[in-house]
Amino acid sequence: MKRRDALRLGAAAGGTAAVTLAPVDFAAASAREGDEETRTVRGHLETGAPDFVHLPVRVPRGVRRIAVSYRYDRPAVPAGTQGNALDIGLFDERGTDLPGAGFRGWSGGARTEFAVSAEEATPGYLAGPVNPGTWHVVLGPYTVAPQGLDYEVTITLTRGRAGRTPRPVHPPERAAGRGRAWYRGDCHLHTVHSDGRRTPADVAAAARAAGLDFIVSTEHNTSSAHGAWQGLWGDDLLVLCGEEVTTRNGHFLALGIDPGTFIDWRYRARDDAYDQFVRRIHRADGLVVPAHAHAVCIGCAFKFGFTGADAVEVWNGPWTAEDELSLASWDALLRDGRDWLPAMGNSDAHREPDVVGLPQTVVLADDLSRQAVLAGIRAGRSWIAESSGVGLSFSVTDERGRHAGIGERLSAPPDRKVTVRLDASGVPDGVVRLVTDQGVLRTGALAADGSGTVTWRTTVANAAYVRAEVRHPAPESAEPALPGPMAAMTNPVFLGAA
Repeated sequence: MKRRDALRLGAAAGGTAAVTLAPVDFAAASAREGDEETRTVRGHLETGAPDFVHLPVRVPRGVRRIAVSYRYDRPAVPAGTQGNALDIGLFDERGTDLPGAGFRGWSGGARTEFAVSAEEATPGYLAGPVNPGTWHVVLGPYTVAPQGLDYEVTITLTRGRAGRTPRPVHPPERAAGRGRAWYRGDCHLHTVHSDGRRTPADVAAAARAAGLDFIVSTEHNTSSAHGAWQGLWGDDLLVLCGEEVTTRNGHFLALGIDPGTFIDWRYRARDDAYDQFVRRIHRADGLVVPAHAHAVCIGCAFKFGFTGADAVEVWNGPWTAEDELSLASWDALLRDGRDWLPAMGNSDAHREPDVVGLPQTVVLADDLSRQAVLAGIRAGRSWIAESSGVGLSFSVTDERGRHAGIGERLSAPPDRKVTVRLDASGVPDGVVRLVTDQGVLRTGALAADGSGTVTWRTTVANAAYVRAEVRHPAPESAEPALPGPMAAMTNPVFLGAA
C-alpha cells in the first residue's frame, strides 16, 4: 500500500502539528494460533513535515503480538544541510492524545524494529495485551533532507491467545546508606531502553566502579526501564526512576518520579503544554531539571524557561564550552538567593567510552533514600565533582562563630566579618576560584598532590553569595583569560538577610 498524501493534518493535543495517514486494515476473520499477517506502507515526507506522522493500524480481535519494522532513505546532502532522521514509536487503542494514555513505547531512531505482546516487549516498549481497536505507529521526522524522506513501515500481527503480563518489579526507595552524609550520584543515564548501548547491568556495574551511591534511570521518552533493574540495586546502590523528556525545544529530566510514570514529550514551547507536565512530575514526587540547556544539537537547547524547575543541569559529561556557557547563564540567575535554581552535574552516559559518574552530583541527605536525596538536590545542598576521587568541603563562618554550608544562608548584618573556607583534594595543581555576585574575588592553588585549603575574609556587604570552583590548570594553548576545565564546583552559600 502506498500513502504519499496525508489524509488529515491537525494539531496533537497541546498544539504540535501531526498528520494522520489512511488506516491499515487487517483481516477480521478468526485465524489459527500463530498465524501471521503482514502489511507494508510506503510514503514520502517533504522538508517542513510536521513533527509527528500517525499511521493508524486497525487491530482485530484475537491478536497476541504486534511487530513493527521500518526503514528510510538517507540521500547525500550538501555540506551544512541536515539529512534524514526518522524516529518511531507505538500507541495502542487508547489513542495518541496528550498526556499519552495510549503510550506503548518509543525508540526514537535507535532501533529499526520492535515488538509488543502481553508477555514481553522490546526494550523501550511496554508489555501488555494487544487489544482490538485502532493502534498508531507514530513516526517523528526529526530532520528531513532537501530531497525529502522516503519511508517504509511493515506491521506484522500474530494471532493467538494473549499470555499473562509480568508485574514489573521496581527498585526500593531506600538503601542502607550511612545516615546523614554526603552521597554521590549520577542522575542522567541511558541504557538499551532508549539510545544507549549499555544494559542496566552494565550501568549498575559502572556506577559501583565509579564509587556512586545512587543513580537515576533517565531514558528518552519512555518509562520502560523502570522495571529493568531487578537484582541490580543493593545496600550500596540506590536506583531511582526517571525519564529524559526529549522535546523539539529542549530536554528536561524527570528525576525520582513514581515508578511507572510516563511523561509525554510531544510538544514545543509555543504549544503551552509544558506546564502541565511540570505539574505531572511534581505530582509523581519527582524533580524537574532542564538538561544541557545550551547544547548545540538539534532540538537540545532549552526553550521553555526555568519556571517550575527544581534544579538545572549545568555540567553534562566532560567539561566543554557548552558547560562554560551553562555555568555563566546559571550564575547570572543567582542574585540574592530568592527563587534560585541549584546546579547539578551528570554524565549523560550512553555507551563506551562515556564515563558513568563524569560528572557526579554529591548530595547532603539525611539518608540514602529517594525522598532524602531529592530533598537535598531541591535545597541545593550539593556540589559537583568529576569523579569520586575529588573531595571538597566549603563553608562560611562569621566572627561570632555562626556557620553556613553549601546551599544555606548565613544571615548576618552587612558589616559582619566572615571567613570563607574551601578544603579540596584530588585535583593536582588545581586552581581554586571563589565566585560572588561581582565575579571572581579570590583565587588560590592546590598542591601538586591535589590537596589544599583556600580562605577568604570579607564582609556580608561585599557578597550576596559565594560559591567555589576547583579547576584544572588551563592548557598552554588557551587564551589567557580562559580558565581550565572544571574538576569540582559548589552551589552557593548566600550571605545577609533573606
